[in-house]
Amino acid sequence: GLLTRLQTSAPTIRTLPTSRSLSQSIPSSLWKLGRLNHVAIAVPDLEKAQALYKDVLGARVSKAVALPEHGVYTVFVELGNTKLELLHPLGEKSPISSFLQKNKTGGMHHICIEVDDIKAAVTELKEKKIRVLSEEPKIGAHGKPVIFLHPKDCHGVLVELEQA
Repeated sequence: GLLTRLQTSAPTIRTLPTSRSLSQSIPSSLWKLGRLNHVAIAVPDLEKAQALYKDVLGARVSKAVALPEHGVYTVFVELGNTKLELLHPLGEKSPISSFLQKNKTGGMHHICIEVDDIKAAVTELKEKKIRVLSEEPKIGAHGKPVIFLHPKDCHGVLVELEQA
């Protein structure tokens, strides 16, 4: 009858045997990528930018801190799940000065992602031909080691790794 015809014409679904699960096929690293720590924004006027986030948008905004070894002033804007870092040039050789010459009104400068072992991350990334912008990590705005990855190796994004 009809039931027999339906049973014989129904497609058969087979599963293919897999010798390895997906997680087993991903090579393990000695380090692990963590959470987004902050998004950095270069600003031509630090006081105006602080006022926007504090007075207009109602965020908690830190005081400006000079980081001479990086050539920047930093201000952190606290968000619920991450931070914004406002960057302003400090000194003539500031990398933010050259960024602002190309981007007069400012803009996104970099993203910062935490790692659990920055030295292991740098070693492995160099082996994978990802260029780092300094030979050794430097101490960043949070007092922890940081290193920057070349934007041309990261799809146009300047990536900062920070020791968690």
